[in-house]
Amino acid sequence: MCLNFGVKEKYNGKCNLFLDDTNPSKEKEEYEEAIKKDIAWLGFKYDKVTHASDFYEDIYNFAEKEIMLGNAFVCDMTPEEISLNRGTLTQAGKESPFRNRSIDENLRLFREMRAGKYKDGEKCLRAKIDMASPNINMRDPVIYRILRETHYRTGDKWCIYPMYDFAHPICDYLQGVTHSLCTLEFEDHRPLYDWVGETLGFNPKPRQIEFARLNVTNLVMSKRYLKKLVDDGSVDGWDDPRMPTLTGLRNRGIPAEALKDFCSRIGIAKANSEVQISYLEAVVREYLNLHAERAMGVLKPLKVTITNYPEDKTEDVDFEINPNEEEKRVRKIKFGKVLYIDADDFSLNPPPKYFRLKKDGLVRLKSAYIIRCDEVITDEKGEPKELLCSYIPESRSGNDTSGLKVKGVIQWVNAETAKDVKIRKYGYLLKDEEYAGQDFSERMNKESVTEFSGKVEPYVFENKDGRPYQLMRTGYYKLLDVKGDTVLSEIVSLKDNFNK
Repeated sequence: MCLNFGVKEKYNGKCNLFLDDTNPSKEKEEYEEAIKKDIAWLGFKYDKVTHASDFYEDIYNFAEKEIMLGNAFVCDMTPEEISLNRGTLTQAGKESPFRNRSIDENLRLFREMRAGKYKDGEKCLRAKIDMASPNINMRDPVIYRILRETHYRTGDKWCIYPMYDFAHPICDYLQGVTHSLCTLEFEDHRPLYDWVGETLGFNPKPRQIEFARLNVTNLVMSKRYLKKLVDDGSVDGWDDPRMPTLTGLRNRGIPAEALKDFCSRIGIAKANSEVQISYLEAVVREYLNLHAERAMGVLKPLKVTITNYPEDKTEDVDFEINPNEEEKRVRKIKFGKVLYIDADDFSLNPPPKYFRLKKDGLVRLKSAYIIRCDEVITDEKGEPKELLCSYIPESRSGNDTSGLKVKGVIQWVNAETAKDVKIRKYGYLLKDEEYAGQDFSERMNKESVTEFSGKVEPYVFENKDGRPYQLMRTGYYKLLDVKGDTVLSEIVSLKDNFNK
């Protein structure tokens, strides 16, 4: 999409949204609407919407023209027989015994196919090219087949449908397409694309140019495999936040501008390659760092009681909305006697140079005061369940006269106002590179979702509009509805290697 719409913008050209609906058994209106929604989300504008089915009558007439030119014939072989006689990469195929039917007989049979005289698979129309061609796609390919399926746009008007390789160049020509940009898997189909245009006398003939598809490590990028994940329930649909579909990325909270920036940075290549997922994450992280509002939340709540803070006192402290904004904005956060910090921000046995909270240690609560841990209350397993701390009244942020210098700053939430929330973090769908080469089903990461029962400040729930937040020192998140449950869903972590 970025390539096609980018070329349109660069050269002030036109770009249609062309939807291939040549196989009615696999096309649905919901797919078309999803594609339109994705394009709108990315901010791209197409000139008009077209479908292969818009040109069915024209395609049929061009097929008759190929018959009259002696370039196509009706074949009675079954699909299995055609495949068996196609040959191999080192062995030429065998010509169909029906290859030399007369033009009149081929026209009659083809028209009878359209009229519904024959059963599905009983006959087909094949291009007459070269069964000894080194390119298997040129060995008399099927260009029309009988298929009694109700089409989501044309209903039961047709019982024969063109193959994509035949319809594609014709639809391009009829739309006035000059350049058909596609991925490398169509490179071997280009001779057939050109053959159709040349034999039918297209002038000017559209040009097909292939580029490498986008491959990203740790992601399933095959449409067939992604469909399997949806069908077998491995993910919660096409919009599951772990899915690399546009609807999945949008649901996860990946900004469209970050995605386009990523595509712009990696560029377009003519050879297949793979981009590290860490680079995609870095681009997303960079964008969100500039644009996401800050909020505080704790994934693993640990109770903190400030023993020397007055029982009935609360106060507002100023919290910076985004430090990267040109015009600095602040909002108020309630500070009180009982708080929660993240359990990972406290250690009973801290390593050297540990700057977060520890017994008898000092740490600053973000935008508030410096506190000292005076006593640790543990549970029956010896794990901390409550910290009794004292605060330094003179150390309030923005007006600190305490003279104390502390290196650690940690997030917190007020126990009285904090909201309980399920917090979701995501791993990759595929395990790391050491598993590369294995079938994707063997590389599937069955522990790609982790849920925490956390607490966040109420501000996060005041804006259920999908906006992203940076939870201090944790990651970027957004509110998401998961099976009727509101969860705080991770967009991307703050650390490069968190998801591995």
